[in-house]
Amino acid sequence: MQIQAMGYGNRQMCRMDRFGFPRTSAKKGKVVKGFQTGDIVKAVVTRGKKLGTYVGRVAVQARGSFNIKTGKGAAQDINFKYCSLLHRLDGYTYSF
Repeated sequence: MQIQAMGYGNRQMCRMDRFGFPRTSAKKGKVVKGFQTGDIVKAVVTRGKKLGTYVGRVAVQARGSFNIKTGKGAAQDINFKYCSLLHRLDGYTYSF
């Protein structure tokens, strides 16, 4: 088993201009539909052109379609309805 430190992300509330004043609004929350970027999920897709089973690290998007990074590559735009949580984000990624 290989373990790699990935971190928890950062907390930049908004972008600043060159004078240090905020120029954008605060970013959205990190949790989408109960999932967070870095969680290990298993997605069993039963319909559509992305049929199959994917297990890997998830990257969430606000619209509810996630990207799953597996050992063989990445599966993009997998709906959250197909995903089930295997392991919560703990700052590391695991592989065998």
